[in-house]
Amino acid sequence: METHNAEIIRSDTNAILRLALKDQLLDIVLTEDKPNDVKNVFNKLLEQLKNGQYQFSLTDNKEDLYFHICKEYLTQLNAELLSIYKELEDNCLIKNK
Repeated sequence: METHNAEIIRSDTNAILRLALKDQLLDIVLTEDKPNDVKNVFNKLLEQLKNGQYQFSLTDNKEDLYFHICKEYLTQLNAELLSIYKELEDNCLIKNK
């Protein structure tokens, strides 16, 4: 299983959880309520999941509220990705390498 990095990008006005896949960066803005944007990121993660199993690891040195929220979010996301991968595998929807 591959492990990809996730990091928190902080600015004065925004905080972003950035998920780094091999060929793309996916951003979830933590300071805005845009469920469709989160849904689009999740759809891209599902597309990538067909190529093989992976998970995210948070690389962040500042233990603030965003850190704890993102850490829990990634725990849930990784569990969901594992579950969906198993379903894809059971239904023969994984791309052959």
